[in-house]
Amino acid sequence: MMERARIARQPAHLLLASEFGSATLHEKGSGEYDPSFVITKLGAKVNRIVAAGLLERLELRETSNGSSLYQGQLRDPTGLHYFSIGEYNSEMMQELAHQWTERLNDGEPLLVMMTSKTRWYQTDEGAVYTSLRPEEACVVKREVYANWLLDACEATMARMNQFTSSLEVEPTLDAFARAELPSSLLAARNHYGEVDLEPFKLNLMQALDIAEGRIEAATTPPPVMSLPDEPSDTSSEGGQDVQAFLLQAIGHLDQGEGVTFDTLLKNAVARGFVREVAEAKLEEMLDGGTLDEPRFGWFRLATNE
Repeated sequence: MMERARIARQPAHLLLASEFGSATLHEKGSGEYDPSFVITKLGAKVNRIVAAGLLERLELRETSNGSSLYQGQLRDPTGLHYFSIGEYNSEMMQELAHQWTERLNDGEPLLVMMTSKTRWYQTDEGAVYTSLRPEEACVVKREVYANWLLDACEATMARMNQFTSSLEVEPTLDAFARAELPSSLLAARNHYGEVDLEPFKLNLMQALDIAEGRIEAATTPPPVMSLPDEPSDTSSEGGQDVQAFLLQAIGHLDQGEGVTFDTLLKNAVARGFVREVAEAKLEEMLDGGTLDEPRFGWFRLATNE
């Protein structure tokens, strides 16, 4: 009986959530045991990644076939990684998930680092979503997390520099090989078309800001606001209600650093407001001087000096 060739273990790349979460290109070899990859907008071709961040949610759910599955969210300064831990994982990972669920329910903030296989899923409508399947994970100290952020930012900047260099190279495999650029970057350029690097730059600024001294902002979950008995008016005439809620939310949630754009919109949607209406109202209040934006994506009440 012939033995199948041993599949080499793929290296684990350091990836921030914003880069992995925006990826929609996947690649799989023709062989039955060939690994599958997710290719990001910056050309990273990843089968496994090292992710880290604040464990924001972890819940045990029953699947349609009767098995149990832990589903969770890991937040870094650029966004969310979604992951799942099920019966296909090791007993150690399942036990960790059980322990972490209990600790989260007790209100304990957990900084977690995990080495995970990348996964992608395509809906019937064609939308592609990425997620992680953890292989190994552990709770880490803030200093370890800060060092991971710095390393992940360095790796991201290297890919951004490669991407910028590729714009001056003829989009062919031979030309990319001569320029010592990875073929996955060519695949990314062909799939994604024009890519705006500005959001990646802003995400790096946020991550570096936290890694270099504002680590508290990444390790302290925002307080949860109580929900009303009935949703507020979400029509265009309810603009003042939206503004009043956003001002109240910022005043309640601001712990000195401001409140993130994502946190405000999530709270607004939970209160029954339309996301686009709340987003437009934030921009309006910022332009009108009611709010300040001390750093990108963070809002606080304006002070009259």
